[in-house]
Amino acid sequence: MNLSRLLDPCFTPGAAAFRRIDPAAGSSRSWGPIAVEHCAGRIVLRIDPAVLVQLAFEAFRDVNFLFRSAHLEQWAAILDEPGSSANDRFVAAALLKNAAISAEGVFPSCQDTGTAIVIGIKGEDVRTGGDDERALCDGVARAYAECNLRFSQVAPSSMFEEANTRTNLPAQVDLAAAPSGAPGAGEYRFLFIAKGGGSANKTFFFQETAALLNERALEAFLREKIRSIGTAGCPPYHLAVVIGGTSAEANLKALKLATAGALDRLPDLAAGGTADPDAVLRDSGWERRVLDLARDSGIGAQFGGSALALDARVIRMARHAASLPISIGVSCSAHRNSLARIAPDGAWLEDFDRRPVRFLERALPVLEKAGQGAVRIRLDRPIREICRALSAHPVGALVLLSGPLVVARDAAHARLACKLAEGAPLPSYFTECPVYYAGPANTPKGRVIGSFGPTTAQRMDGYVRSFMTAGGSLVMLAKGNRSAQVTEACREFGGFSLGTIGGAAALIARDHIVSERVVDFADLGFEAVRRIEVRDLPAFIVIDDKGNSLYA
Repeated sequence: MNLSRLLDPCFTPGAAAFRRIDPAAGSSRSWGPIAVEHCAGRIVLRIDPAVLVQLAFEAFRDVNFLFRSAHLEQWAAILDEPGSSANDRFVAAALLKNAAISAEGVFPSCQDTGTAIVIGIKGEDVRTGGDDERALCDGVARAYAECNLRFSQVAPSSMFEEANTRTNLPAQVDLAAAPSGAPGAGEYRFLFIAKGGGSANKTFFFQETAALLNERALEAFLREKIRSIGTAGCPPYHLAVVIGGTSAEANLKALKLATAGALDRLPDLAAGGTADPDAVLRDSGWERRVLDLARDSGIGAQFGGSALALDARVIRMARHAASLPISIGVSCSAHRNSLARIAPDGAWLEDFDRRPVRFLERALPVLEKAGQGAVRIRLDRPIREICRALSAHPVGALVLLSGPLVVARDAAHARLACKLAEGAPLPSYFTECPVYYAGPANTPKGRVIGSFGPTTAQRMDGYVRSFMTAGGSLVMLAKGNRSAQVTEACREFGGFSLGTIGGAAALIARDHIVSERVVDFADLGFEAVRRIEVRDLPAFIVIDDKGNSLYA
């Protein structure tokens, strides 16, 4: 896979808007930050490694607070789409308000500020005189340390023990070369991606056979797999399907690029293709069909409707005749990726939309109307009273939660399960309050808490029955669909699973959380057990005490 050729269309004039960055303050080389020299009849671009540090820092700062205009406009279009459900519109309006808040540069748009991924293409005529990967990682570490982001990377100390690295390193850095005369040979080009766990976990790979290469079989296969993606990756999605590839690794690399929008300018197979062994092609006809499958699923933008996906990309590649690799993946509502280039005329970073506030005139009335029809649920009372109040309303109903929640996610659940297995009871905080599956980003100065959206509910599904048996988890709040086992446990024990909007972490932190304190497992950092007080936190009933499920 020739990355230089594949990504070249992203850097053609007009493909993206770029802003120039100023790395001069960090330069330590005698030639300055960027210099052009003539060497043996060739033009050589010399780049101080400090430029790479600054570029990575600004890239990961920007993608965690800002969005492309086109992405914001796709959300806004849901508000006017006749086929959108009321819940679709509510989610889209909340995401637009969240974007306006995050654009202020205090609360990142999502609490899971992600794994930092850097894909770089270094021209043969580019010299840095340093360790490029180290410089890029220094920029990543600086962004995560200074910008209220969250450290999500854990490293093993044994087969079963891990600890947070507290730097968000390691980053994934993949550097390729562009030969002389090839596109970008005189530049250093980058695609920066921040990939959260929710959308990363919605990457699916299948080794199929040529029996799937007919219209009926492929459509049936994609219909099933798209529905299985569910909502845990924070839709509306940018959805991609890649068919073919010389290996599983090549297929999945193309999927990563496709979900980031980096393959949008490939030739269209629907317009007629040739059997070029090097060709990587889009198929716009199948893209329309895949988008229809996503709309027809009824899953919608998290709580029912037609807006599961904003768009779709279907990529076709050459393959070994005995193999048919197929992958399906998404970029979530955060859609955090950015292009950059370093050329003789300077260092340039993709410029994002800094005025999403202009969409609030359309979004706020949607939120206000939904709030007027929502049911208010007080949480400052016994858990069984909360269950009785919820039981009066159907799945899909919007409720506004006010009162105490206990916050616990993966690591805390694992510790509580160990204590339960040893014969200890669940702590009273876990049986007396609803539980919110979440973990915050770093707290900005002077604020109650950092960005604080929900995490994926399914990862806690294995704990639900044992915890309910012990009197806990009777009301759960998270994002995404859940297993049939959770539905059955809620029916048996009289419990509920609620969903709040994935991808609206800045909005939740700023407008709905009024206090916070750690109550257990402080050593777990952002995964510590917390007690928070919320005010009018919007949530939808996903599973009720009668065994009804919104996603059944």
